[in-house]
Amino acid sequence: MILPADAPLIPDGDEARRWAEQELANPRYADAKPTWFDLVARDVARFLADLFSSGNGAAVGPAALIVVTVLIALALVVALLIWGRPRRSRAVRRPNTHLLGADDDRTAAQLRSDAERSARDGDWDTAVVLRYRAIARSLLERDLIDPAPGATAQSIARSASGVFTDEAAAMSRAAAAFDDVRYLRHPASEQDYRELTATDERLRARRPEVVPA
Repeated sequence: MILPADAPLIPDGDEARRWAEQELANPRYADAKPTWFDLVARDVARFLADLFSSGNGAAVGPAALIVVTVLIALALVVALLIWGRPRRSRAVRRPNTHLLGADDDRTAAQLRSDAERSARDGDWDTAVVLRYRAIARSLLERDLIDPAPGATAQSIARSASGVFTDEAAAMSRAAAAFDDVRYLRHPASEQDYRELTATDERLRARRPEVVPA
């Protein structure tokens, strides 16, 4: 039997299956494939629709429906917090090199060492300035304070007092000693440095359990 040229081609079973596989292999179908979140959202929507249907709603009661809805909402919020919002890591925080009016990238240990060297040389002015910088840097390294850019010695002392309340007076005196030498050009004494050193050592030994936000 000879079919006309414009007659529709009817494939057999194997040929039809092969054509269907070739068509579904087209990339546009893969692009349109729903994500796991789409599938979960669809299942949740179906579950809620079935739950709030007239038959099921009368069976479980309004109180149970409210409880189930709240639990589902909480689960979605937790999922968004875990997978939808990046967590902040302290380990990648960029160091603040600008400290107390100067660009200084030395660590607290290095500042203490340089302060001790100046003290051995009898340069109490430099020793006082460096020791207070060591206190401030140590608090920053331990994430105990988060001063604003351009923070003064007194503002750092107040922030530290929020963590170590019993050291408020000592930190205020330490900040005053720093300001006297750094800005008022008052000469420092060995006693000034020794008091700063004692304050620094006490703070280093403390391990606060709660750090204010």
